[in-house]
Amino acid sequence: MTDTILETNLRSLRFLHRGKVRDLYDVDADHLLIVQTDRLSAFDVILPTPIPGKGKVLTTLSNFWFQRLAHVIPNHLTPIDPLTVVAADERNQVAERSFVVRKLKPLPIEAIVRGYVAGSGWKDYQRTGTICGIPLPTHLAEAARLPVPIFTPSTKAPKGSHDENIPFAEAEHILGANRAAEVRSATLRLYTEAAEYAATRGIIIADTKFEFGTDADDRLYLIDEALTPDSSRFWPADQYRTGISPPSFDKQFVRDWLEGQHWNKQPPAPALPADVAAKTGEKYFEALRLLTQ
Repeated sequence: MTDTILETNLRSLRFLHRGKVRDLYDVDADHLLIVQTDRLSAFDVILPTPIPGKGKVLTTLSNFWFQRLAHVIPNHLTPIDPLTVVAADERNQVAERSFVVRKLKPLPIEAIVRGYVAGSGWKDYQRTGTICGIPLPTHLAEAARLPVPIFTPSTKAPKGSHDENIPFAEAEHILGANRAAEVRSATLRLYTEAAEYAATRGIIIADTKFEFGTDADDRLYLIDEALTPDSSRFWPADQYRTGISPPSFDKQFVRDWLEGQHWNKQPPAPALPADVAAKTGEKYFEALRLLTQ
């Protein structure tokens, strides 16, 4: 794919921030432009190899979920066309991969929900019989479905550092008890509705991460992205079984490759082989196709 973008360089708007995946620009007093690049972050380190088409998949799929789940909680999307807020010669950098969103104040935690024992949760469970301090039934196998989804918030780490899981009591300390309870409730509702829908399309959502922000009146909104292969662990239902880490539609494929390298999970990350990058892009597109077509 010839339009792969590792990072943007828009001169017509004031640059604000370059995150792990997204580039942010100031549109006006009330709006931001978020551009979803083809960067990929694994183990909280940005890889030097872009994933073909990834930013467009993230944008299309996030738009789908924002619309589908808008009845649960409002989100930061606006109807403003991103192509109208940049110079004509910059539209190729934002086309099909960007949002114009409301300016909101992000909450200082990430809202993670887990419906299955997988990833770092499986490692935690093996060591302690809990996930993030939440007691679970004994003798669960890897990839087992939990009796009920659990909310496991984490801190937001600076770029290049690792997020840290925190107990709910710490989230209450950071956000206040009422706001923490509101975030937990919204997170579980969003996950439950999304997982039920995805199951009808042959996809298991094992876990996912949401981010929230507030407006000037302290109302809560869903922000960032939603239920993409970057923020979620998607498994094909027809290949699911317990006792193994199931194949996935997300960046677990890249994580598995990186685990096989002699790398200490600190920057700089190794470059991905072309076939690993291409196959990862194909997995992202397949998730998009199954969920939205």
